[in-house]
This record gives sequence, C-alpha cells and structure tokens, in this order.
Amino acid sequence: MPNNTKKTFETIITKTKIYLVIIAIILVLLCIQNINFIIPSIVLYGILLIYTFWTDNKNKNELDKHIQELTFNVDTIAKNALINSPFPLAIIEEDGNIIWKNVSFVNEFGNIDIKNILTDMIKSAKVKIQNNEKSEKKVMVYEQIKIGKKDYRTIIGTIKEKNRKKKTSKMYAIYLIDNTYAVETMKKYEDSQTCTGIIIIDSYDELLQSLKLEERNQVLTEIENKIYDWVSKFEGIAIKTERDRFAFVFEKKHLDKIIENKFEILGMAKDTETEGVIPTTLSIAIVAEGSSNYEKYKATVSAMDLVLGRGGDQAVVRRNGKYEFFGGKTQEVEKRTKVKARTVAVALEKLIEEAPNVLIMGHANGDIDSMGSSLGIYRIVKSLGKTAKIVNNTYGLTLKDFIEAVEQEKEYEGAIIDRAEALSEITEDTLLIVVDTHKKSYVEVPELLDKTNKIVVIDHHRRGPDYIDNAVLMFHEVYASSAAELVTELLQYTKNEAQITTFEAESLYAGIMVDTKNFTFKTGVRTFEAMAYLRKNNIDIIKVKKWFQSDLESYNVISDIVKSTEIIKETIGIAEYKEEDDNVNLVCAKAADELLTISDITASFVLGKLKDKVYISGRSIGNINVQMILEKLRRRRP
Repeated sequence: MPNNTKKTFETIITKTKIYLVIIAIILVLLCIQNINFIIPSIVLYGILLIYTFWTDNKNKNELDKHIQELTFNVDTIAKNALINSPFPLAIIEEDGNIIWKNVSFVNEFGNIDIKNILTDMIKSAKVKIQNNEKSEKKVMVYEQIKIGKKDYRTIIGTIKEKNRKKKTSKMYAIYLIDNTYAVETMKKYEDSQTCTGIIIIDSYDELLQSLKLEERNQVLTEIENKIYDWVSKFEGIAIKTERDRFAFVFEKKHLDKIIENKFEILGMAKDTETEGVIPTTLSIAIVAEGSSNYEKYKATVSAMDLVLGRGGDQAVVRRNGKYEFFGGKTQEVEKRTKVKARTVAVALEKLIEEAPNVLIMGHANGDIDSMGSSLGIYRIVKSLGKTAKIVNNTYGLTLKDFIEAVEQEKEYEGAIIDRAEALSEITEDTLLIVVDTHKKSYVEVPELLDKTNKIVVIDHHRRGPDYIDNAVLMFHEVYASSAAELVTELLQYTKNEAQITTFEAESLYAGIMVDTKNFTFKTGVRTFEAMAYLRKNNIDIIKVKKWFQSDLESYNVISDIVKSTEIIKETIGIAEYKEEDDNVNLVCAKAADELLTISDITASFVLGKLKDKVYISGRSIGNINVQMILEKLRRRRP
C-alpha cells in the first residue's frame, strides 16, 4: 500500500512540473506580443511557484505521516500474528537455547524438554543452509522430526547473526507444523502395499528318494500344511504353483513381524519327522519394493535364484534397494545328478564356437583353484580350435611356485596376460568366462565385465548380493568343493572330448585339494569321482604338494599370528595380523586355515589391515556359519 501511494504522489509532482512549464511558455508568448506583460507575468509566475512548493511540502508531510501510521499498523499486525500464530514458532541459537517462543509453542511443548531435539535439528539444518547459501538471500530448509507421539514438519531459516564477545553466532527461526495425520496416512498406505514371496522345498527329489514310499505323502502334506499355516498367520494367501514351489502375497505391515520372528517356518520345516537322511529345509524369497505386482514378482524370482545360489535353507528379503539374509545354517546337500553339468558343457561349447576369442578370468589375488580352473577351461577352448587367454593381473603367496611352473610350460607361452592386454583384446563379441567367483567387485579385472555382453560364470561359493547378473550361462553349484571340481565335470562331458595335459590335470587336482583342505572339508561323491578322473592322467602328487609348501619366512609369519590367538567361548579363535602388506588377505586366509588344525577350535577369524581397509578371513568346521557373520559385519560398516 505505501509503495502505491508513493508512486501516485510522484506522478502528481511530475504533472505539476509539466503544468508549470506550459504556463511559463504561455507567459513568454504574451510578453513577446506585449512588453507591458513582462513584470506582471514575472510576479504572477513567482506567486505560482511559491504556492506550488508550499502545496507539495504539505502533501509530502501528510504522506509521510500516513506511511508511518500504516507501517506501524502492519508491524503490529505482523507481531500479533506471530505471537498468536496457530503454528508453534521459536527463535533459537545454535546450541538449542530458545531466545523467544510464541503462545502456540508454549502450549504445545511447555512441559517437554526439547532442547536436545532442537540442537540436533539445527546441526542438520546448518549443513544444508551452508551448502545452499550462495548469496545473502535467506535459505529455508525443511526437516521431519518426531516429538513425543507427534510428527512435525519443520521450516528452519537463518534470521540474523548475534555478536557475543566478538564471536558471531547465527540465530534460527523454527516453525513446527503438526504433520502427524499425513505421516500416519502415508504409513497406512505403505503398510497396505503388497509383498510377494516364493517358498521352495529344497532338494525335493533327493528328499523323496530318502523317504519310504508310504511316508512320502504324509511328509509332503505335513510340510504343505506348515507353509499354509505360516502364511495365514500374517493374513497372507499362498498358492502351490509347482510340486516343490509356493507363491504367496501379504501386506507389508506384517513384514517386520516376520523378520522379528526370524522366519520361524525355516525351523518348523526341519522339525518335520522323517526317517530320511536328507533334512527338510526351505528357501524363501520376499520382495517389498516395485512399482507393480508384476515387477515385484520378477524381482522375487531373481531373489530366489540368489537364495538357491547360496545353498538354500534360508530366507532373503529385498527392501529399500538392499538384500537381507536370514538362516542358512544347514550344510549344502550334494546333488548326485549330473544332468546340469552335461547341459552346461554343451551350452559352453556352443558359446565358444560362436565367439571370435575367449578370455578366462578368476578372482583378484588368485589361488590355485582359480588358476587350475582357468587352465581347465583353457583346454576346452583350445580343443575347439579357438584363441584363449587367461587374465592374471595379481597373485599372492600361494601362487608363487605355481606361476613359476606355468611359465616353464611352452604350452602356455603368451597365454597369460595382464590387465592392460586384456582390455586391449576384449570386444563386444568376446566370450568372457569367470571362474571361482561370481562377484563383480572380486574379479581380477572388473572393467572387463562392462566390455562384453557374453559372460559365463563357473563358481561354487554361496551367492552374495554383488553377483554378476548379466551372465548368459551360469554354472553355480554351492554343493561343489571347488571350481576345479566343476570344471573337471565339464571336461568329462564336452562333445569334443577335450584331452587335458598332465600339467592341467595336476592344476585341477591342486585346486580341489586346496579348497577341501586335503580332502577333509566339503567333499562328496562327485568330488572323488572328479579326483579319480584326474588321477588317470598320470599326475605327480609330490609335485602338487610342493606347490603348497611355504618358505620359512612365510611360515614364521603364520606362526606369529596363530601365537597371538584369543579363544572366545571355548571354540572360536580370533587373531590379528599386525603388518600391512599387499598380501594381507592371503596371509589372513592361511592363518585362519591353520587355526582350524588346533583341537577344540571350530571357527576362526583373522583380522588384518591395509591402508583404510580391514580384511577379515573366517573359517569353520562346525555349526557356525562364518559367512553370515562376515556379511553382517560388512553391512554395518560406515
């Protein structure tokens, strides 16, 4: 309003000046016509000017008084509006000290000490304000906080700076708007969203074979009833889609309760009374995110592949872009059928024949299982008349003697290449075969994964979230002792009947030997069948054993680590490798293996550090699942 008045007054003054100019021109013309008008014209124009100035000054004074009264009224109204605002308002310092608060703030929080809440909120807001302040303009930030049982949406802005003993501190105005209804409505909406799930009875065929004929229907009916009862507990609906598979849906509000109970159905399934040697276990996948039910179900199928790749007998929940695992304490059950190995062998040969060249890659800081598997795949590729190269950019202590032995074999001259050569040779049509790992971040040269769409994965480790998800062919069997065992099976079932050399047989034998801890860990019927096949190739066992020999210095390092071991709960050994070197992860792994040779120790953990990273190697020969422990530690890191 004052601005409009000023503009009007300025307009009037401008028009008065124009009138004075016009009158002056007329008087000049009259004086030219008759000189007798000169003196009267001057007197008249002087009187007119005096009157005009007097009138203008009077109007200005009246306008200023009007503006002052108007400003005072506006300030009074604004102050009253702030004081009596229905929204709580306060002015506080950075340390949470309240300088001023309105009536609503007193009524809302008069009996509650919220200084700490306000202090934390200001700390968060201060960072946002500093990040967005590009000029002297006030920056407003928004926070969501909970005080008591209510949720508030807060608006925070810097109002001025206060000098205190030559120190400058900012003051903030905080508006709090009760947002409880909106938050509760959003929560009800979120809770009503659909979660999709799949349940699979693990090793269904093997389970049936282990049961007596008259016992099968009774056991299967009992398992099905337990699944239906479990789903109905949280108001869900389950449908049997295949003989060993169930699909179910439920509302998201029940998910936290399911997780809190740690998927009790996993234990209920194991309690099923059977006379078979195969335990009754289940695999469960649940997805709580996705824009449509179809997308959720597709994601659930992928999550189930992840569970099965980790050995089954566990549950996975995908929400907020992350996987959470539960269970997984049962030892993997070996599948006696070799149908999949035959199928993979045929498909692998076809992919090799179609590819212009093949690159074979293991994991970073490779071991003998990784390199032995690579040599086995190398033989399959060469038997088909194709070019093959093995990518080996780094190797640790355990590969030193083996690499020297490889370099003495003329057969592999130029076959092993480093990172730079691999990146120069790979094309979109190159077939990349990854062995002994399925993790994107753990392969020898991660950049190769983005250079081609033709990727094959051969691995035996439990699947983790960081798996290679765009593989055209995956031979991932967690029951297998090693990648070398899987590659040995592929060699037996290739149509071209690839004839491996003695050195390649020794390499594969060494790979199985190192991962089974000299055939004492995770060995099955198919492991010994693979060993028997390899022994037919006149392998030199003494030569293989020499590859595992440690030099005295390395042995002393391992001994010092073992000597520093602390025993926790009588069966868990924990040790630390205090030196920092590039082989810290391999040293920790060897030390963890060595600890398991000590009586009464059923699980071992060895910690090491390199720069800003902490490495932990875990091993177990008992009921403790060290992988689950290490996965939880990894998720908790900052």
